[in-house]
Amino acid sequence: MTTSMRIMTENPLNAETPAARLRSWITPNAFFFNRNQGQIPDTPVDLEVWRLTIDGEVNQPLTLDMDRIQHLPKAIVANTLECSGNSRSLLEKKASGNPWTIGGVGNAVWGGVWLGDLLNDAGLTDRAAHVAFEGMDTPLGKARIKFVRSIPIEKAMSSTLLAYEMNGEPLPLKHGYPLRALALGWTGANCVKWLKRISVMQSPFNGFFMDQVYRVFQKGQKPATGETVTAIGLKSIITRPLAGERLDKGSLVVLGAAYAGEGHVAQVEVSVDDGATWHAAEFIGPDEPFAWRQWQYVWHANQAGELTIKSRATDDQGRQQPAAARWNFLGYGNNGIHEHAVTVTVEG
Repeated sequence: MTTSMRIMTENPLNAETPAARLRSWITPNAFFFNRNQGQIPDTPVDLEVWRLTIDGEVNQPLTLDMDRIQHLPKAIVANTLECSGNSRSLLEKKASGNPWTIGGVGNAVWGGVWLGDLLNDAGLTDRAAHVAFEGMDTPLGKARIKFVRSIPIEKAMSSTLLAYEMNGEPLPLKHGYPLRALALGWTGANCVKWLKRISVMQSPFNGFFMDQVYRVFQKGQKPATGETVTAIGLKSIITRPLAGERLDKGSLVVLGAAYAGEGHVAQVEVSVDDGATWHAAEFIGPDEPFAWRQWQYVWHANQAGELTIKSRATDDQGRQQPAAARWNFLGYGNNGIHEHAVTVTVEG
């Protein structure tokens, strides 16, 4: 069984978590997926010189050092973070981008301060409508395009954390030390690392990673006309058994996780006959806002042969995970039941 990270690109570093490391409610820092557009800083920034600036449509621009930030009221929250392109390679029709399977996701307990508190201290003008984040990472490629993303002011004020801790430890360098934005329940594309500047704006940031990359669009469509990638969709994944495993007959435990971004997973069902019949799974572990729910199903496998296992999640509003993913050119948001099915062989 593979328990090491699956590296797709070295520079920038893009690596996914093996399924075996997704079987716990908390994903260890060392095995949390890596997704980068630019070069990770070679060394941690010196906190004696690092500063966070907040400017733009505010009444009083702020410049804060880490000591001041850490003396502000602290928040500790669980949040499941997912790469926008997670599960892209499971789509039947090929989509452009890194070939993520299910490992572009992880759940951590984050410590930091609420962005809304800082914006209240700065005082928003009547024109404040969006918040843009800029990090310290070095752009790659000939164009040297800086990774800058913005989110609506409502999300910034209500549920966005500026995190300096991850699973009880200082934020690791590759995950954004000393500070990263976390738009809770939204994809990693909205959660800029190595923060140095936050700008309050009248309109969304106009730039390559806002207008050309993180948009849901079809082949031939202008990317900027597509829907902006924001919240994580309702989804369940199977983490045991793995596709292609050969299993002995008897009682077998099927494990998985389900998450819904800003929503709440209320039920998970499992089918061991390719969707012909469904059975309720049991939730195990904590149930926290913005965090996934781990689940299990005890399967009495009495029939030998090749079988397909599926899982499906339902949220507390009655919405169900779709049977098949909605394809788009960059393969974003794959949460289809069919695409996440696992085929195994039960031996007699």
